[in-house]
Amino acid sequence: MGPGVAERLFTDRHYDRLSALARTDPRLVAHDLAAPTPAVEAALAQAEVLLTCWGASPLTAGVLESAPRLRAVVHAAGTVKNHVTDACWERGITVASAAAANALPVAEYTLAAILFAGKQVLHSARRYGQRRAGHDWTREPTALGNYRRTIGVVGASRIGRRVIELLRPFDVQVLLYDPYVSAADADALGVLRTELDELCSRSDVVTVHAPELATTRHMIDERRLALMTDGTTLINTARGSLIDEEALLRELTTGRLYAVLDVTDPEVPAADSPLYTLPNVLLTPHVAGSLGNELYRMADRALDELERYGRGLPFADPVLAGTLHQSA
Repeated sequence: MGPGVAERLFTDRHYDRLSALARTDPRLVAHDLAAPTPAVEAALAQAEVLLTCWGASPLTAGVLESAPRLRAVVHAAGTVKNHVTDACWERGITVASAAAANALPVAEYTLAAILFAGKQVLHSARRYGQRRAGHDWTREPTALGNYRRTIGVVGASRIGRRVIELLRPFDVQVLLYDPYVSAADADALGVLRTELDELCSRSDVVTVHAPELATTRHMIDERRLALMTDGTTLINTARGSLIDEEALLRELTTGRLYAVLDVTDPEVPAADSPLYTLPNVLLTPHVAGSLGNELYRMADRALDELERYGRGLPFADPVLAGTLHQSA
């Protein structure tokens, strides 16, 4: 994992548990498996499992040659696309991740953004800050509020499904676009499956939870942004490349749409980007995912998987090569 990650991910409690699970020094951390230190090189030659996290170097065929006993990779974070290569699958290495644990704070952030969008919190806060203290907020138009709002969820990933679950107690209708979800699956989720154009045109809030692929780049493009009705809020906690940001900026500059953006393209936006100052944009620095003590949930989940491996049990949350294109 990358420099400084282990220090944020593990407490003494985690290190104690690692000591009980492994026969190696639990504080031995590799930052670059392609150029390992002598201690890491010796450990790699004996390793059955790699415990990885953010900043892990790619597990290339060359790296795997240095790890002849490697049987599994447990990733204490979300996607493994950045370090688990085809060479891992070809070798038959099993992979698990803590993506389900990382999905929880992202979905919670999204739920808060959806509810705030319905109450027009960003708009109201800006106006209130302009000393509109004497304004009668009870006379705001009926467009304000969350009752019977239509929420469009793009992508039934772990995060997308968790957002759907969190929305169940509320009086809202949920539309779902996901090409891999059948009508029966949508019924089981309690949502209405639609095509993406219909979702954009019917939703009061559109929240994006699709994976970053060549086929999903700019899936929310100029045409689909134009389909959104005035006042629609677009939420993106997935990847910035899923939205045509130049087209979005044109819409936002007119004030026609609102946006809650935790990711951008590029990330970080240019210093002169209007995203920093537009009054109808809430821009956050990729904080929806696990931060602070939420990292410990991912560490706990990863150690649970290590314990299952040690007991000869299959992983509870395996990553399958054939489904990587479906996950955010």
